[in-house]
Amino acid sequence: MDELSPEERKKRGQRNVAIALLIGAFVAIIYLVTMLKIGANIASGNP
Repeated sequence: MDELSPEERKKRGQRNVAIALLIGAFVAIIYLVTMLKIGANIASGNP
C-alpha cells in the first residue's frame, strides 16, 4: 500500500472527525426523541 502524504493524512483525519461528530449527533438525536416519547407515555398514564 502506498504511503499517504502529510496533506492526505490530514484530510483523512479531518474526514474521520467529521464522520464521528455526525454519528454522535445522530445518536444524541435518537436518544432525545426516545426519551421524549417515553416521557410522554409516562405522563399520559400509558404503561
